[in-house]
Amino acid sequence: MSGTSEGPTPTTGPVPPTVTHSRPDRPPPPVERPRRPAPGVPAGGSGEPYRAAFGSAPLAMAAIGADGTVITANDAFHALFARAAAPDGSRGPVGRPAAELVDLAADARTRRSYQEVLRGRRARLRCDRRLKHADGHALWARVTLAPLPSPAGPAVALLSVSDISARRELQSRLRHLRMHDPVTRLPNRTLFFERLASALENGAYEDGGTGRIGLCYLDLDGFKAVNDTLGHRVGDHLLTAVADRLTRCADRAGLARANTPLVARLGGDEFALLVEDSTGTEQLADLARAVLHALQEPFDIAGQRLSVSASIGVVERRAEGTTATGLMQAADTTLYWAKADGKARWTLFDPERNAHRMTRQALVSALRPAVEREEFTLAYQPLVGLGDGTLHGVEALVRWEHPQFGTLAPNRFISLAEEDGSIVPLGRWVLRTACRQARRWQLDHPEAPPVFVSVNVAVRQVWDSDLVADVRETLTETGLAPGLLQLELTESAVMGSAGRPLQALQALSDMGVRIAIDDFGTGYSNLAYLSRLPVSTLKLDGSFVRGFRYEDGTHPNPADEVIVEALVHLAHRLGLTVTAECVETAGQASRLQRIGCDTGQGWLYSRPVAPDLIPALLGTRVGPPR
Repeated sequence: MSGTSEGPTPTTGPVPPTVTHSRPDRPPPPVERPRRPAPGVPAGGSGEPYRAAFGSAPLAMAAIGADGTVITANDAFHALFARAAAPDGSRGPVGRPAAELVDLAADARTRRSYQEVLRGRRARLRCDRRLKHADGHALWARVTLAPLPSPAGPAVALLSVSDISARRELQSRLRHLRMHDPVTRLPNRTLFFERLASALENGAYEDGGTGRIGLCYLDLDGFKAVNDTLGHRVGDHLLTAVADRLTRCADRAGLARANTPLVARLGGDEFALLVEDSTGTEQLADLARAVLHALQEPFDIAGQRLSVSASIGVVERRAEGTTATGLMQAADTTLYWAKADGKARWTLFDPERNAHRMTRQALVSALRPAVEREEFTLAYQPLVGLGDGTLHGVEALVRWEHPQFGTLAPNRFISLAEEDGSIVPLGRWVLRTACRQARRWQLDHPEAPPVFVSVNVAVRQVWDSDLVADVRETLTETGLAPGLLQLELTESAVMGSAGRPLQALQALSDMGVRIAIDDFGTGYSNLAYLSRLPVSTLKLDGSFVRGFRYEDGTHPNPADEVIVEALVHLAHRLGLTVTAECVETAGQASRLQRIGCDTGQGWLYSRPVAPDLIPALLGTRVGPPR
């Protein structure tokens, strides 16, 4: 390294020629200031570098004595706590309790850990504290206390304080972004459930609160159409406008109460208003009505005038014993009820209605396994000739012997079976069991006239299975004549049939199987189409027959009688027989016989009975005495 390199020019005197080892560009050494002795390092000797490093370190550090007072501190520590007055009137931190300076006695756990570090029983204490700087501004600090490995003199621990305000602020901003919806700026699902969990914690309502919690869970009606027709940008603006109105509703609701409801966007077009420490269902109902009213006014979005409504599920209950999952399930169920009831309304959670829904769900879940376990039985209700009073046939009615709910009638589970498709295997089982039973009666009682068995068929059985093949296989297996099997389909399922259903009905009719239309007169009643269907029997709905009761003890309902008489005459002209359902009195049976009805079915003759009771009715008069 050449000594001719340019460097700072001394202000006085020539450069000594003996400095050829030194870098000519090194600045003159600063004037050394006296340093406070470093903790645990004796003055002079080899401890001098450590003392200098301690004194000039940018990290605020102090040596702590066994009694917890500050023995010595570096410049950064003095700058941080310079305004703290010591007992002797000095304004430095030396001599002051360290726990007081950095708030280490705020809670029992921290205070205990602090004492253990001073006694050498704990390796480190670290905590975050909000402190006040000497210049007056507040800051977040990371406080660390560690015992000195080789204490010298009274110093037993080293206390360091680092400013983490910038880090805390960044963490706060990141948390806000993570906890808030970017579109509406409302709390998002994560923050909502955090607040909900906190509200449901034990003891959350101990200080004079009501101990209750409420939730309005709402969904915008028709919002998908806005996104689909106007685009997601307009949809986002609409969500922001809705959020603004919900926030104003919550603010107004909070004016008269201690707590303002939390408004959150849970996702999509779903929002929630959480009411902590609620006063009852009336408070939640008022809030729901206010929200519906606020959303009635149209929105002006990007030059478009948009109108939306909301369906709201309202839940209010005691916080004790309530879980976040349970509360949200109840709210979601109630929101579904509000939509099912017509939308643009609020609905209050009903425990009885919910119990019915849960029972329904339990039945749906158990249907298919129940078919596999054969938990079903058949009861048979007589079909009696109105002219001679003898047994012409029986209708097979399925019952579910549920292990938990007992015997269930068809109206409790048939519609569920149609929804989930289990009606196909169940219907196949009913068909085979009924045909096998009818054949057994015939073989066991050859002297009695054979009776036909009528089996209900769901339209889904026609679409989802090969009904013709199932019937043919069943008749072959059981040996039952096709004319002794009648299949009943509802009017709404038969009328308008085309393609596969009509072909199946025609094939069954060609096979010799009877086809009956059940509940006739309550569906489409397309009489012109009736002539083109392969139908052999009409079963009049019971609502017509009930009109045959005497209203004032003397006169029947003339309108029902005229309608039934017209239907009977029409059916006979088309070559069809007519069965009247729900015959309960001898007067009804008499009038039905006079207008030409062929057979009757109802409690006048018999309720549905077990198969072993049917043989007693074979070849005998079943009708009421003359």
